[in-house]
Amino acid sequence: MSKDLYENPLITRYTSKEMSHIFSSDVKFSTWRKLWIALAEAEKELGLPINDEQIEELKKFQNNINYEDAEKREKETRHDVMSHVYAYGLQCPKAAPIIHLGATSAYVGDNTDIIVMKQGLELVREKLISLMNNLSNFALKNKSVPTLGFTHFQAAQLTTVGKRAGLWLQDFYFDYIEITRLIETLPLLGVKGTTGTQASFVELFDGDMEKVNDLEKRVIEKLGFDNVVALSGQTYTRKIDYMVLSALSGIGQSAHKMTNDIRLLQHLKEVEEPFESKQIGSSAMAYKRNPMRSERVASLARYAMNLAANTADTASTQWFERTLDDSANRRISIPQSFMSIDGILDICRNVTAGLIVHEKVILQRIMSEIPFMATENILMEAVKKGGNRQELHERIREHSMKAGSVVKDEGKPNDLLERIANDPVFGLSVEDVKKLLDPKDYIGRSADQIEQFVEEHIRPIITENKNCIGGEVDLKV
Repeated sequence: MSKDLYENPLITRYTSKEMSHIFSSDVKFSTWRKLWIALAEAEKELGLPINDEQIEELKKFQNNINYEDAEKREKETRHDVMSHVYAYGLQCPKAAPIIHLGATSAYVGDNTDIIVMKQGLELVREKLISLMNNLSNFALKNKSVPTLGFTHFQAAQLTTVGKRAGLWLQDFYFDYIEITRLIETLPLLGVKGTTGTQASFVELFDGDMEKVNDLEKRVIEKLGFDNVVALSGQTYTRKIDYMVLSALSGIGQSAHKMTNDIRLLQHLKEVEEPFESKQIGSSAMAYKRNPMRSERVASLARYAMNLAANTADTASTQWFERTLDDSANRRISIPQSFMSIDGILDICRNVTAGLIVHEKVILQRIMSEIPFMATENILMEAVKKGGNRQELHERIREHSMKAGSVVKDEGKPNDLLERIANDPVFGLSVEDVKKLLDPKDYIGRSADQIEQFVEEHIRPIITENKNCIGGEVDLKV
């Protein structure tokens, strides 16, 4: 690749070869030819004067694209589809008269876009399943490891390391449901003609409406699809693009949320992303272990989420049966959205396969905060011994304020438990109070929730798609 021209970082640094290939020229133009073959076959089957020799000639050159001829022609015509019709005809002189018969540019352009997006969604789905497998394993492994929960990034009740990971997992599960729905329901444009009325095909078949209807059914069946848009202008409604990129944006949101949490946890030294033996965290500060993979995910996710807005703008500004101001934008926003999400999923799979949990650091932070969380249990225990709840509640409030001041203003350890044990109104010894400080008594149903969620929602997906699991992710940088 020439180094004196701009290189797209999505291709050189982030996306996989598989996703880059899906949006390649070879896939695009060989799919155009596949569409022309399907149309010719269906037209022949319904009685138009097309012979087997012509169709065999078309099939012979489906994947052998003469790019130079097409590019030379496009410089003259300024029309990409007609340039490729011309180039295909040079290779297939017998079939040249029937290539693109009755069709308009959107027949190959729009149907190809849907076919390619579906292939992209299938690859995304595979990587989502692999990521969910990583997260479910991590969540189950750490389902009972208590950790300090945060609301507003302020200390709250305890949760578990696994339960928190389960929240990330559930977000990706919802993304999986939406991606799967799109794969199963995505419709082709079909065979619609210049303004969506199929008038040119009605003319071809001498006014036989049933044959035109049958033609479309045969074409989409040959392409492996069950669904077709019922109504269209020249193009399918651009709301479909928005639906697809919104689903991809959803994955970006989930990944951004997860990796933001990991970045914050890495600051707290509780959970860290993988860090290789020769990896450099900072050019100046050799001791640093920056969460660079999670930061990269957040960066790409912002880009992917914003690309969805392009399709919203495009869908809302189409004029009547079509306008061409969608074309240049879609050539960029759709492939780059897929490539961004593909890169994100690869990085997330790499991170979640090697997350490091520092349980001693986590426990230390829990024990610095648990005296405040234990006050409700202490209150109940003191009431059992004959204390007055309202009076005890007020005393706990007073002691908590003073203990908090000791921690924040004087930098000393939390002495709330000693204060309570030394207050005769509670009737509790230091030993009595310490018995109420086992972190596992404060995690509620965290472990059960994770087991139930994985068993009911994730395990069936993993079991059904074992071929998607495994394989190391080779990050380019």
